[in-house]
Amino acid sequence: MAKPIRHMVIFNLIHQKDSQEELKFLKDGQELLTSIPVVKDFQVLRQISSKNDYNFGFSMIFETSEDYAAYNNHPVHKAFVASRWEKEVTKFLEIDFEDFTEK
Repeated sequence: MAKPIRHMVIFNLIHQKDSQEELKFLKDGQELLTSIPVVKDFQVLRQISSKNDYNFGFSMIFETSEDYAAYNNHPVHKAFVASRWEKEVTKFLEIDFEDFTEK
């Protein structure tokens, strides 16, 4: 049985903290990426721990690996990466988890 995938990316932006540009990037990312039908439970997260130096996170769930592949190849995702992500993100770490617990 296919298990859902939790896709997360933690990142930093070129923008000043709490600036309009920072807020616009986060809101635009949420608006654009949630328009992709296979994206479920999208969250925009702000880092509060001093244990790493990343500032933000996007988290979402895909019901199947096929949905995750569809997201990665979706024109909206590709356009967001090319027009915004590659220009405004200074560093990032991508993490993908599958639920490991027995059900």
